[in-house]
Amino acid sequence: MLTTEQVRASGLSEQALYRLERTGRWQRLTRSLYLASPGPPSWAALASAGVLLGGEGARLGGAAAGYLHGLVEAPPAQILVLLPDHAVTRPRGPWRFRREALGLRGASVGAPPRLRVEDTVLDLCDVGTPGQAVAWVTGAVGARRTTAAHLRSALEGRRRARHRQLLRDLLADVGAGVESPLELRYLRDVERAHGLPRGDRQERPDLPFRRDVVYRHYRVVVELDGRLGHVGEGRFRDMRRDNRTTLAGEVTLRYGFGDVAEQPCAAARQVATVLARGGWTGLLVPCPRCLVSKP
Repeated sequence: MLTTEQVRASGLSEQALYRLERTGRWQRLTRSLYLASPGPPSWAALASAGVLLGGEGARLGGAAAGYLHGLVEAPPAQILVLLPDHAVTRPRGPWRFRREALGLRGASVGAPPRLRVEDTVLDLCDVGTPGQAVAWVTGAVGARRTTAAHLRSALEGRRRARHRQLLRDLLADVGAGVESPLELRYLRDVERAHGLPRGDRQERPDLPFRRDVVYRHYRVVVELDGRLGHVGEGRFRDMRRDNRTTLAGEVTLRYGFGDVAEQPCAAARQVATVLARGGWTGLLVPCPRCLVSKP
């Protein structure tokens, strides 16, 4: 991507530039911007173009920054470009320009410049549902893009934040090792809601893999299987993991999203039964759902 100023500074003559355009080797995307290659521009090229159009201090935000950080699966059709507070640029093509207040977010990272991960997550949460906020926070921490401590610091640095209390509670759980919406549901709806002992999360004692929840004193392991990573070769990896746990004298219970989301009480009863066999002397606490559901 080249601006007209960059083209002039390179010493390229108007005649040479005309030939490049006429033969299709270069394309003029806007009055002030060239794409120095043939064919449709890629999303990455358009993202870089948006920053160039925004001028000094411009950077990507929203879903565009989320995509570059690996937090959003698909590149967004509309590319958000954040501008310094004094800048003014009208929306055009796939780009939407928005001024941002000075000091609200941290320094830019990457190329093309974008918001840091923490600011990207919080901005996405500001325009998303509670469920989406849970997914973005757990996804960012679970993928090692950031930490719960860094997100908490960024959150407390903002005067306004949608879902603030939800995010505070969520970050406390994520700080304890929760790394996915499914793990969060298990922690809250199965373990805590039924008075089960607290398990260790993401535990890896000299093993080539991590285990979701481990009740070490009772030799019980709970694995929580979302779709990602547990199909195809992932299923064979799960079997090898369970076999190794069994050989170590531990019991593995494995639950999917439907088990935890739709039948948390049944899952809690199963976990409590196996814990009791391992020596747990506590009592299963009925939750509100237990009182209206059949045993």
